[in-house]
This record gives sequence, structure tokens and C-alpha cells, in this order.
Amino acid sequence: MHSWIKIDKNSDFSIYNLPFGIFSEADNIKRVGVAIGDEILDLYAAYELGLFKDLNFDISVLESDYLNAFIALGKAITVKVRKHIQDELCASNSILKSHPSVFIKQAAVQMHLPVKIGDYTDFYSSIEHATNIGTMFRDPDHALLPNWKHLPVGYHGRASSIVVSGKNVHRPKGQVILAPDTAPVFQASTRVDFELEMGFIIGKSTKLGASVSTAEAEDYIFGKVLFNDWSARDIQKWEYVPLGPFLAKSFASSISPWVVTLEALAPFKIDGPSQDPAVLPYLNFDGMKNYDIKLEVSIQPKNCKATVVSQSNFKYMYWNMNQQLAHHTINGCNLNVGDLMASGTISGKHPNSYGSMLELAWAGSKPVELIEGGTRKFIQDNDTVIMRGHCEKGPIRVGFGDVKSTLLETI
Repeated sequence: MHSWIKIDKNSDFSIYNLPFGIFSEADNIKRVGVAIGDEILDLYAAYELGLFKDLNFDISVLESDYLNAFIALGKAITVKVRKHIQDELCASNSILKSHPSVFIKQAAVQMHLPVKIGDYTDFYSSIEHATNIGTMFRDPDHALLPNWKHLPVGYHGRASSIVVSGKNVHRPKGQVILAPDTAPVFQASTRVDFELEMGFIIGKSTKLGASVSTAEAEDYIFGKVLFNDWSARDIQKWEYVPLGPFLAKSFASSISPWVVTLEALAPFKIDGPSQDPAVLPYLNFDGMKNYDIKLEVSIQPKNCKATVVSQSNFKYMYWNMNQQLAHHTINGCNLNVGDLMASGTISGKHPNSYGSMLELAWAGSKPVELIEGGTRKFIQDNDTVIMRGHCEKGPIRVGFGDVKSTLLETI
């Protein structure tokens, strides 16, 4: 496809992408926008020009604080909205081309949390990450717990502390153990970490008691975002037995502002890792369900250059999204539009592809060298963590932009 809009060949927001997000200008009115190159198409303005007149939906869903109402229109509408935009951006006689005011520079707007997140579940689906953690803290010969290869492990997280890229977070406080066999002390965490993850946004609600099969799962997934699951490893180590993460995770998580649709990601589907032992029937699936999404993490100390510390890929995930959603709902747990499911840390097979500082620095025993700013065992105050992701196949490039936040000192 060829668009009349000028788009850099390395832009994440090509004509093949067209992700959705929420933006505002100086008037602070939040609207639904689509990223194209370094600009945003204002969908409210495009609607007023008659671009979607054959789709029969209310314009009010395009002037909203969140994407939820737009997503709730269903893929029968949202997929056509994206296709209408794609066609117009390629048509020489496009109505949009003759009305340049419907485009706003991305640099001139404020981006917001794309969806109102009612519930958030975090999975633990990278076998490399789970093996690294098990090797580090348990028996290396039995790194994976007995259930790990039989079901996608997950926990219910805190939705209220998920923030959009650009909003900085504060170092958390909590109970930590400073030495074995001693009482806990209360202090600021000294082991704040990032976790390289991706999230998917639920696009279709279900009733309590209903389940979603692996075959149906993609109908219930609107799109994907980058996700930084900030973690306090010292707080986590003390609190997580027996019920799992609590304060170590709930202080903040960061997501990218643009939601990339599954339709845009379709060309990048690939086979996932072989699953052995065989899964139970409800977790079986047909076809390619993993995605070849290149990921990287950089750390940028204050007033210093950024250093890429990890280069990973979403294709490594042992449990795919379809299996995660099928397992999540097999007990009748209901879904709501805007719910967020996170992948868990995405680590690859090689040390430079590990998705957390806990692994990259191997619990602090192998400090990571930065271009500027010394070494890091964990994230220091005023360090900025930047995550990026994109897919590429021939001329087709689809990216997520970035998710970027700075760790500030404790309050």
C-alpha cells in the first residue's frame, strides 16, 4: 500500500498499522485518534466529514476519555473503521487529503491511558523467565514448579495503578529482609526492577459462568500494548509466600498509549514453542498463535545517554494469548471490555534477551554496564526505562511506539 501521507520508512505507525489511542490538545477534550507517521488522525473530525457515514454508529464514542465505548462497538464496526481510514489514506481523491486540519502532530498533543481498566491479570508465560527465576532461587534441576507446563500461571493485579507512558513512578516502601533469619525492616525498596511485557485489551464482554475457547479467543481481543510491570524484588521476596505478589507489584505499571489491533499484527503470526507434556483439551489450539514482535529495553540515567540492555521477542512465549484467555475463563470468570491481560516477563534464550534486571544482572551478581552512568544491578532513582517493540516483514512495518517512565525517589 502507498499513502499520500509522508511516512518515514522506519516509523512504527505505517499505513499497515493504524493503532488507536486517546489524545487531547490545549482544550483538554479527549478524543479517539489513529497514529499515522508522526501525526494523529482525529476520528471525531473525520466522522464529521462523513468518513464513516455507512457504519451507523454514534459520534459520541469518538469524544471520550477512553476507548472502551469505541471498542464495545465490536469488531464488525471497528475493523471497518480501520479499513475506511486505510483506504482514504491511500486514495488520491481522499476527503481527508482536502481537509488537512483533521491531522495533528503527535508532538503537539498529550496522550492518555487508552482504556479504562476494570480488571488486570498478569500471567507468567515465558519458560525462559520462569526457568531463570527457578534456577536463581530454587533447585536448578527443578526450576519449574509442577503446574507450570500444565496451565498458564497468573495472578489478579491492581488496575488502579496502571499509568500511561510518560507518567513517572515513585520508589515504593515496604517490608524487606536484610539478612537471612532476621526480622523484617520497613524501608524504601533497594531492588526496583522493570519487567518487559506485552498486554492485550479485551474487546468483548462475557457473562459470569461462560467460557471462551482458544478458537474464539481472538474475537475477544481488541489489540496489544507494551507493558512495563514495575517490581520491587526485595519486597516481593518477603511477601509472596503463600499468595503471590502484592505490594511489590501494585505500586505502578506502565503501558504504551497506542493499541495495535490484532488485524495489524496478523502478518506476523508464527508458530510458538513446542508444548510438552501435551496440554489438556481445552488448551489445544489450531494454527499459528504466537507473534514475531521484536522488543528492546533501554536504561537512561539522568543527563546521560540511553543504553539498550535487553533485546527480546514476543515469539518466545510458551503460553499464547488464546490459551491464556481460555484458561482465564474456563472456570466461568467473566470478561469486560477494557480488561487488561499482561504476558508476564518476556525473556529469550540468551542473556542479552532477558526481560528483567533480576535476570540481566543475575540477582545483582553480574552488574550491567551502561554507556554512561556506571553500572546497574537494579533501577536507580532518576533512571528512565524505555521499552520499544515492532514487527517487520518485507515492506510491512508495524510498531508500538514506546513506553517510557522515570523512577523517582520515594515520597
